[in-house]
Amino acid sequence: MQAYLTQQFGLKDKVAVVTGASRGLGQAMAIALGEAGATVVAVGSKPENVAKTIDILQEKNINCLALGCDQSDGEQIKAVIDDTIAKFGRIDILVNNAGTIKRAPAHEFSDDDWNEVINVNLNGVFKFCREAGKHMLKQGSGKIINIASLLSFSGGITVPAYAASKGGVAQITKALANEWAQSNIQVNAIAPGYFETDNTYNLRQDAERFASISARIPAGEWGKPEDLAGATVFLSSNASNYMNGHVMLVDGGWMAR
Repeated sequence: MQAYLTQQFGLKDKVAVVTGASRGLGQAMAIALGEAGATVVAVGSKPENVAKTIDILQEKNINCLALGCDQSDGEQIKAVIDDTIAKFGRIDILVNNAGTIKRAPAHEFSDDDWNEVINVNLNGVFKFCREAGKHMLKQGSGKIINIASLLSFSGGITVPAYAASKGGVAQITKALANEWAQSNIQVNAIAPGYFETDNTYNLRQDAERFASISARIPAGEWGKPEDLAGATVFLSSNASNYMNGHVMLVDGGWMAR
């Protein structure tokens, strides 16, 4: 049984790129992949921003590399993938986690904020998929996990650009799965529910909204970053080889209610 589980869920000899790996969800997913056996390329806006993640990985004797990338810059995205290939010779897993959010009523939402969110959350995700996909197609295998959201399914409040971008992430996931499944590249997404992260800090400080959201979560509590570990390893492993274009909810039951 142990050999079977290792074969199905183990990630030995795999190389994983995780964007937005400096803290929160990205850090937790990077650690989970490393603990499952993968070499981890931790990507942040600057290499020094992922120093804490690298320290944790190194303490666990996980082979790792820190790279910087402005997610809105296509040339920097290409450089991350090229540098990964140059260093490790392959890329097996891409976790597209980096993103941003801006909050304002829709009638006051600025063009600058709209463009920034769409450029990082949607354009950047596609460009990372495209550049990684080129190498995965050549090697005949790969796993891409895009981080979607509950707002891939619903509209949210005062986050129109974020909702639009995450809806797009779900559709990019399905579109690429349609193209690449026959080439042994599985493209799927994880849609986290309400998690305790920096992005939700202000939301959690609003007592009324916090109480309202918490009351709707059947699990009775907000998620913690490590709650994404299992889903991330599963979608990165042989155990998910017949999953394509799926948006997996990890939401404490929110969407079932």
